[in-house]
Amino acid sequence: MKSAYVLLLIFLCFSIAASDSVYDTFVQCFSDTKIPQSQISQIVYGPKNPSFTSVLQSYIRNRRFNTSSTPKPAIIVTPFEASHVSTTVICAKKIGVQLKIRSGGHDYEGISYVSDVSFIILDMFNLRNIDVDIKDETAWVQAGATLGELYYNIWEKSKVYGYPAGVCPTVAVGGHLSGGGYGNMLRKYGLSVDHIVDAQVVDVQGRVLDRAAMGDDLFWAIRGGGGASFGVILAYKIQLVPVPPIVTIFHIEKFLDQNMTEAVFQYQEVMQKIDNDLFIRVLLQPITKDKTRTVRATFIGMFLGDSNRLLSITSPEFPELGLQKPDCKEMSWIDSVLYWANFDNTTSPNVLLNRTPDSVNFLKRKSDYVKTSIPKTGLESLWKAMVDIGKVGLVFNSYGGRMNEIPESETPFPHRAGNIFKIQYSVNWNEEDAASDTDYIDQIRNLYSFMTPFVSSNPRESFLNYRDLDIGTTDNGKNSFSQGKVFGEKYFKGNFDRLVNIKITVDPDNFFRNEQSIPTSVPVGGRKGRIF
Repeated sequence: MKSAYVLLLIFLCFSIAASDSVYDTFVQCFSDTKIPQSQISQIVYGPKNPSFTSVLQSYIRNRRFNTSSTPKPAIIVTPFEASHVSTTVICAKKIGVQLKIRSGGHDYEGISYVSDVSFIILDMFNLRNIDVDIKDETAWVQAGATLGELYYNIWEKSKVYGYPAGVCPTVAVGGHLSGGGYGNMLRKYGLSVDHIVDAQVVDVQGRVLDRAAMGDDLFWAIRGGGGASFGVILAYKIQLVPVPPIVTIFHIEKFLDQNMTEAVFQYQEVMQKIDNDLFIRVLLQPITKDKTRTVRATFIGMFLGDSNRLLSITSPEFPELGLQKPDCKEMSWIDSVLYWANFDNTTSPNVLLNRTPDSVNFLKRKSDYVKTSIPKTGLESLWKAMVDIGKVGLVFNSYGGRMNEIPESETPFPHRAGNIFKIQYSVNWNEEDAASDTDYIDQIRNLYSFMTPFVSSNPRESFLNYRDLDIGTTDNGKNSFSQGKVFGEKYFKGNFDRLVNIKITVDPDNFFRNEQSIPTSVPVGGRKGRIF
């Protein structure tokens, strides 16, 4: 026991010494590139800095990766301007240390701020400027800005424009957009990446490139292929979309004795072809009701129009939903943003400027795509499996509409026509012991396994922004291409090969890498070559 304690002390001392060495070398490189010392002291944090831990933890959104045993970075850099980002890339590359890029910290597997090797976090939260141009119907938004800040800034300038992105206001723009973000207007307008018109990115040489300078291939790749494989996203220029003065939302709960199975089945049958202005999310949750374990289905709807027009659509086309006038709440688009973010109807839009979530849990997520309706017998078996397994919930997000009209190759995100809905598997917990961690992760994996007959196959598709290391990882070594192909084809399908070719062109030495980054190709004649 004593010898183990001594070994632990030796390891900790060695780790601290190694971090100090990396820090000193990195700061010297910053100085050599003419970054003033006054700026360096404000943006470069080493483990001995009293603010190091608070800066590290402030954007951790999954408690699984905020424990004493979680690997910590050697340095955190919090840039205020593009030159700081360029210098970070140049210096990290020069000293041979892995660079992790964190915009908002919502990566479900923590790969923007955790690594098993010595690493630096480039933390983008200070780069959050937003410039809305209503006359041009566009906005420049920096990577560290949150969706809440973006929505608020759009609303400040206009009440008839919005942007089709996610419903969680503390998610940052950099990761959300580069991974193919979506929201409750996707059936009307498609994805966030379908409305990006320009970008600024720092490449592996430290150059700041806009759309014209980076070229069509790289601009294509950073709109759904994951920006962190190709460079550092500084900002996106987005195209705003019109929103009506009145939108309608609804929230309907159903149980097994209230035609729940029939309603979920009909949801699958109608959502592909129902009016594009309607989006419905279904939450399926195992609960206890009257001292009995059962499943509840919650239908949450967003309609770009008034309730009369909504009811004229749902009554004949989706009668099992049972939507009635009292279920409908009419409001402005910005108030619907607050509603979907779980704020009550008295909340001011100012709350969207809050960058800190109310709570942070231990969590695990997975994803699937459904192309053929699950039969009623399949749904009934699913309810039983959810009750038997325990705590895992499912979220169905309706597709169809505009998503059916955009080709798979238009952006790296390929999950377009033919998908009825996307599934998110979700489990949260607060217990801090390792046994609970194992238990809940086993639960979500078991439900994912159960769903195999009902979801896409060859490949079993997944959504990049619902990061899931279970579907494959790469060690970025000699087998990185074959490893990357496993998860890459699930995330990108036929777009994977083009992403690899772009990666080889813009980052041939694989500096921008993580556990699920786009790999370089197989060796050809002793060197890495393109795939055709």
